[in-house]
Amino acid sequence: MAANNIHILSTRFLNEELVEKATLHNLFIDAEAFIQNIPDVTAETEEVINALSRQPITAVFTSIHAVEVVKSELGIIPPWKIFSTGGATKEALLDIFDESSIIATAKNASGLAEKILQHNDIRKIIFFCGKQRLNDLPENLQASGVDVREIIVYQTIGTPKTIHKHYQGILFFSPSGAHSFFSVNTIPLSTIIFSIGKTTTATVESYCSNPVITSQWPGEANLVELVIDHFKKTTGIENKV
Repeated sequence: MAANNIHILSTRFLNEELVEKATLHNLFIDAEAFIQNIPDVTAETEEVINALSRQPITAVFTSIHAVEVVKSELGIIPPWKIFSTGGATKEALLDIFDESSIIATAKNASGLAEKILQHNDIRKIIFFCGKQRLNDLPENLQASGVDVREIIVYQTIGTPKTIHKHYQGILFFSPSGAHSFFSVNTIPLSTIIFSIGKTTTATVESYCSNPVITSQWPGEANLVELVIDHFKKTTGIENKV
């Protein structure tokens, strides 16, 4: 094995095309899932989603998991105005909604709350979310007088596992994933952490003092690009020919 190969751990499974792209730069990514997202839709929630699907509500999504669960419950294309985080969440919405239905996107929940507040006519939103959702969006909106109705459609459980291999970099995508990983693992100070969003970074930093490089944009593709760029600059890795 070449001495300049870089070994990376992703704390969730990645699109295989991204793994292959990293390999072209001598970056070898192993993936392990440290959390599992499980649909959590009661009979009552099914009825609520069915009723809302016929109403012109303002719907908010900050997670692809919430989008996938809600999509599975819809029998029609609802007349919704939608605000969502970008990346994979928006792409999942476009599988069923027209682009015109998505009023605005942002790179994180706090930014999305700001986008919603720019629309003075919006006084109530329906927030489809997970049981362990962050407080940023509902707190910011409620503080400005917007009524936030939360509908929980999935829950996240930790699936920790002990890692014995040494990695030069580790990818984290959520606070839940970081909690699960560090519940059974410690890492050497030489390992570089790559994280999506300031909240995930803050969670990682509560467990270790390793350097953390943060992607402000959601989506695994952005994070993998960040990893490639970092190791290009610091180790001089080149594309395979």
